[in-house]
Amino acid sequence: MTILFDQFNLPEDVFKIIFATKQQEIVAKLLINQMKQHDGELTKTEMSVFATALHDGNLLPVEETRFGKKKEVISYNKRQFYDRILTPMKTMGLIDYDLYSKRYTISNKLNKNLMRIGLMWLQEIKKPPFDIKFKDKDKK
Repeated sequence: MTILFDQFNLPEDVFKIIFATKQQEIVAKLLINQMKQHDGELTKTEMSVFATALHDGNLLPVEETRFGKKKEVISYNKRQFYDRILTPMKTMGLIDYDLYSKRYTISNKLNKNLMRIGLMWLQEIKKPPFDIKFKDKDKK
């Protein structure tokens, strides 16, 4: 997943930076909230129950999820939840999955990876320039 952001218009909410649509933001927030309510982790079964509840439209968040003027029930396809929400969150380091214990946990690896990327950038700008040659227009 690629994160593109404007440093001059950085939103206050990290979910607005990571996810492309308002619905994805809301679903990701709901997932993290659900995990926080369970001490920062969910079992594989609890994750499946959460995804099924989303799929069936059985989740009604108490706050913030206004698509229009009235609050609406959140419904999100279960397969798309795994493909567009959970998998990207795992690959970015927001969530860890332990194969042995079959548990999803909230992770701080995103922070560590962003610091590593920042260090990579500092190394890049210290490298000497390399030569480039321009092709002559007259030669064919």
